[in-house]
Formats: sequence, C-alpha cells, structure tokens
Amino acid sequence: MEILSGHSSAIKSKNINQLAFWISTTLYILALISICTQITYGSGRSYHFSENSIDYSIMQNFFLPELFKISIIYFSFLLFSFVSMPQLARKQNVAMNLIITIAVTTISIITWMVANTYTQAYRIVEFDDIDKAYDMFFGEAFTYIFFLYLLFNAYSYFNERGLELLKRIPFLNHYNNNIIPEIFTATKIWLISLMVFAAVISLKIDYELLIVWLLVPPVNIFFAFCAIYYIIPNLRKNFKGFGRYFWGNVGLTIIISILLLIILIPFMRNGEVIPITLVLNIICLICITTPSAWYIYKHKFEKLSEIQMLKTELGKSDANLNFLKSQINPHFLFNALNTLYGTALQENAERTGEGIQKLGDMMRFMLHENTQDKISLTREVEYLNNYIDLQKLRTSRSADIRIDTHIEEQLNNLQITPMLLIPFIENAFKHGISLQQPSYIKITLQTKESTLYFDVSNSIYIKADHDPEKLKSGIGLENVKQRLSLIYYGKHELIIRESANEFFVHLTLQLD
Repeated sequence: MEILSGHSSAIKSKNINQLAFWISTTLYILALISICTQITYGSGRSYHFSENSIDYSIMQNFFLPELFKISIIYFSFLLFSFVSMPQLARKQNVAMNLIITIAVTTISIITWMVANTYTQAYRIVEFDDIDKAYDMFFGEAFTYIFFLYLLFNAYSYFNERGLELLKRIPFLNHYNNNIIPEIFTATKIWLISLMVFAAVISLKIDYELLIVWLLVPPVNIFFAFCAIYYIIPNLRKNFKGFGRYFWGNVGLTIIISILLLIILIPFMRNGEVIPITLVLNIICLICITTPSAWYIYKHKFEKLSEIQMLKTELGKSDANLNFLKSQINPHFLFNALNTLYGTALQENAERTGEGIQKLGDMMRFMLHENTQDKISLTREVEYLNNYIDLQKLRTSRSADIRIDTHIEEQLNNLQITPMLLIPFIENAFKHGISLQQPSYIKITLQTKESTLYFDVSNSIYIKADHDPEKLKSGIGLENVKQRLSLIYYGKHELIIRESANEFFVHLTLQLD
C-alpha cells in the first residue's frame, strides 16, 4: 500500500505540474488573442491619449509594449518553474541559477517599466516633474514583478522540496501516509490559483483582495483536512451522524470567523471588505467545505474498508488452504486418542491419561472452533491452558525450569479470533526452554472491560548446532502479525522486545 500510495502521489504531482504549464500557456494565448482583438477593433486604450491631447500609435503605445510584458512573464515562469528553481532546490549550479534568477527579475522590472511609459504615457501629464512619473512607473513595475516572481519561485521551490518539508512535521506523521501527499497537492493548487490571480489582475491589483485570497482558501483547506482526518473519524467512532458533524462545524466556523476578523482588521482600509470576506468564508466553510469533507471521507472510508475486507478474506483463504494441505484426518486422530486414553486408564498411567485427555480437548477445539470467525475468549483460554499443561508434563521433572501463569478466569463474554494467542506461547516453549540449562516462562492474561492485555516473557539460550530449531525463523510470529493487521486493524498494539537473555511480547487487543 505504501508503494501504491507513493506511486499515486508521484502521478498526482506530475499532473499538477502539467496543469500549471497548461494554465500558464492558456493564459498567455488568451492574452495574445485579447491584444490582437483590441488592435482589430482599433481600441487599445486610445481614448486615454486623446483625452490628454497626446499622439497615439497602436503599435508603439499598445501592441509591442503589451506583447513584451506578457511574453517576459510567461517565459520567466517557465524558466523559474522548470529550470532554475528546481536546480536551486536540489543545490545544483547554485551560483549560476541565482545569477539567472536575479538577472531575469531585473530585466523583467525594466521591461515592465519601459513598456508602461509607452502604454500609460498619458499619466505623465499628471506630474510636474517627469522624473517623478518615471519613479511611479518603476515603483509599480518593481512591486508587481517582485511579488509575482516571488510567487513563481515559491511555487517552484515547494514543488521540489514541499513533500520533504511536510514529512518533517511531526504531527502529520501521526496520521496515515495519504495526508502528506494530499496537503502537498492542495497547497500547490492554491499557489497556482494565487499566481493566476496575481498575474491576471496585473497593475490593477487590490492588495485587500489579495489578502482575502491569501487567507480564505488556506483556511478552508486546513478546515477540510481537520474534518477528514480528525473530526469525522472521531464522530464516527462515537456513532455520530452528519447532523452532529454539521452543527459542530457551524460552531467551529463562528470561532474561525472571529479569529479571521482579528487578523483582517489591521490590514483593511475599506471597512466593507471585512464583512464581505467573513460572509464569503462562512459560505465556503458551511456550504462547500463541510459537505465536501464528509463526502470525501465517506468515499475514502468505503474504499479502505473494501480493500481491508478483501485482504482479510484473502488472508483467511490462504490460511484455510495451508491448513487443509497440512492436516491429517482429524476424526481419525481424535478417535485414536480416545483409544489411547482408555488404555492408559486401564494400566493406571494417570499422567499419561491426563496428557492424552488434554491433547484430545485440543483436537476437539481444532476440529470445531478453529474454523469459526470468532469464538468466546473463554474457549481460547481453555486451549491455552491445555497446551501449557501438556508442556508442564514434559518439563515437570526438571527443577531448573520455572513456568508461571497468571491467566484471568472472568473474561466478560468477549469474542476473539481463534488461535490468535497460541503462537506466542508456542514460540516461548519452543525457543525459551532448555532441559540442560535454567529456563523460565511467564504468561499473564487479563481483561479490562473490552480490552485484552497479554504478556509472554521467556528466557533465551544459545541452541546447539545440531538442534533442528536453530535455523527456524519464527514463521508463526510473522503469521500472527499478519492476522492482527488484517483482522484487528487499528485495534491492537503489539510490542516485541528481545535482549541477550530474554524475549518479551506484549499484546493489547480491543475485543468485541
């Protein structure tokens, strides 16, 4: 899944890059068409010149300056986005790319300044000193180009390093692997929209509108991610529906709007912009972001549930197939054990009879309960106790072997997947007991409400070279890890620690 997720995010990132290229190219073509259309109809702002009794040439005062202005912005964007900034982000040819960036920015500012002295020559008459007019043209060109190119380079840098930077944020890694690529994609789309917004409005830029655009989309994006990855999952966990989610979001929207108001007041000269911004933000949060986040979560949840169900069924099928391949006829073995048990009683071999009886109980469990999806925890524990008692029969004559069990008897009618706990105990007896060296095993099992706490610790000793278990690789533990991840996904915690002298397992399990 991680490979698929990484591959998917790479595809999305490539698609966003293509989107940025085609949006910029489309805007450039539309701007060319607009210029040509105005030439065809003899417009090109000539009325401003005639009002101020200034000679006007459509080529000199409109077509060529506008062509230079839009062309240098378009090609600068391509240069920054696909050449210089990606190399700077990767620390390649740093000096050369810095020089290119500074040079292109300087040339663009000069080009815009000179072009505006032609397209807006009628504004010169407003000044007593022509130098003041040129200062105005330079100031406007510098402000616009500097801000626009800052956005270009911010987008290009984030495109290269954004994913890596987001992965360094600790609390984002607390969630699943999808959230970081999704935040990366959403931020890139917002930056693209911001660049389009800034480029289209050109020198008519209203910084108050720009502040609105800087704040409202990120607030909605942040709100959507909080809803999808925190608010809705917690509501669903407590069996709350859309109504509770919707009215809860209305309350959050009011709080966010108050915070937004506090941020906006110092920057707004026009008092009318503040209520417009707040109303726009409230409408977006309640009418667009809230239902969209709910729909996206349901779609993602259903998709993940379907994948999880398919993985679970596939795991069960593989387990059943392996069981069928490896088993002998259980009815025959069960009947044979009954015969041996009767013979042991006739010969007064009580220990042998006890062992056969417990083995028979284990076979009965394997024959009936093992094929079910869920069984009572009591039956699972009975199987564990029978297995432990059989092992104690084997080791009872050795004073150096200590087996301590603290297994709770009151188990609250809980249900569990069969044969889930036994691999840990089998592993302890297989690898933790030596008939020649002091050994110990400690097993603890208890429940608190619907949570199972299971601990197994055992001694470790170095096996002889001729021991057939020396090269075994703990396949049983790997299988049980897989079963836990399939059947109890998000409902278990498994801790395995190994030192030079001890092997320890702790399992916490949420049961039904």
